[in-house]
Amino acid sequence: MLSTALPLVAVDPTTASGDTAWLLAAAALVLIMAPGLAIFYGGMVRAKSVLNMMMMVFGALAVVMVVWILVGYSLAFGDDLGGGLVGDPTQYAAFKGMLEEVPGAPYPITLFATFQGLFAVITVGLIAGAIADRTRFGTWLVFAGLWTVVVYAPVAHWIFDFSAGDHVGGWMANELGALDFAGGTAVEINSGAAGLAAALVLGRRVGFGREPMKPHNLTLVMIGAGLLWFGWFGFNAGSALGATNTAAIVFVNTLLAGCTGLLAWLAVERFRDGHATSFGAASGVVAGLVAITPACGFVTPLGAMAVGVAAGAICAVAIGLKHKLRYDDSLDVVGVHLVGGLVGTILIGFLASSTVNGVDGLLYGGGADQLGKQLVAAGATLAYSFTATVLLVLLLEKTMGFRVDEDDEMAGVDLVIHAETAYDLHTTGGARLHFGPETGNLQS
Repeated sequence: MLSTALPLVAVDPTTASGDTAWLLAAAALVLIMAPGLAIFYGGMVRAKSVLNMMMMVFGALAVVMVVWILVGYSLAFGDDLGGGLVGDPTQYAAFKGMLEEVPGAPYPITLFATFQGLFAVITVGLIAGAIADRTRFGTWLVFAGLWTVVVYAPVAHWIFDFSAGDHVGGWMANELGALDFAGGTAVEINSGAAGLAAALVLGRRVGFGREPMKPHNLTLVMIGAGLLWFGWFGFNAGSALGATNTAAIVFVNTLLAGCTGLLAWLAVERFRDGHATSFGAASGVVAGLVAITPACGFVTPLGAMAVGVAAGAICAVAIGLKHKLRYDDSLDVVGVHLVGGLVGTILIGFLASSTVNGVDGLLYGGGADQLGKQLVAAGATLAYSFTATVLLVLLLEKTMGFRVDEDDEMAGVDLVIHAETAYDLHTTGGARLHFGPETGNLQS
């Protein structure tokens, strides 16, 4: 992420107008990632959980944006309260003091804040995939709001909030000097670590390891992956915060990493299983995009292709860990987003090139210094997100109940929680069904 500080001198009005137009378009592209993720995840779950899965993503969109406007943005980008850990929660509460136009600013600050809020939406939405098929919807909405405040906003402050003038930002970006162009730490590692924590606390689905739990609709998975890829150009190139040469390089890098991620995943599948699958293609695209997210503004197109290959191959192997280690990450959030985020964040230390953004990694003669910084940033994000999420999920499980009852899980959370099914495959008739409370058993 380029510096978020507004300039002290006026910029050319034409340039400001162009940058604002690009950031508006980029924000819209990131927004479309939410329904794209809902479709992607919806196709991956079993037929009895489709609507609940999609509702978890749409619910996160609504809750996170409200919380972000009220307090999240201020926690992430307000003046640091000390140690580079979190911003002042009252400084920009409910966008206080942000609505008037700032003369000479390259873009409206409200637009930047909204763009950043959509990053938070996607991050929370990703966590839903780790706990699919077994989650109470009401508790999930509470979790989404609390996690935004307790976990996402502080981590965003660490890595995205740059010091400028009298403003003091986060410790990773300013004191450590870690690099993360568009969210390898705050989005990918953060969501993957949180997904792992939530999956471990809530436990495995009924029948995990004994019953097939394959994607019920691969057509939806492919469509969702395409929408995510489309939106990812706003996610990454939009983080240049202007219609610049950097944005163009990031756009190319994002495209190439998705392509090589797809090819690498399919190569692993073909070698390991004898088949190259559509599910593997969709997963490979996402793995490549995840890994290039932190690196897209620091590597050459050749480097971007290398990042995609590494992520596609490593993530294709990593998703099998859940069966070996017996944790139930329903939709491979850990194997793709945590592992892919780590791959991309760490590879900056090897593949960063000063021809792109002034920093050389180990393979370009820059030494191991930047690699060490990347390792610290990745490790700190993982540790904080995992620990805080474990405590938060335990609290909600003990107070509200986070996991549905076993009978409700077996009946299907779509019917039990939402009184709906994704597919009306049966003629009307037979026993009349009715529903009790949100997590009450289906009765006839």
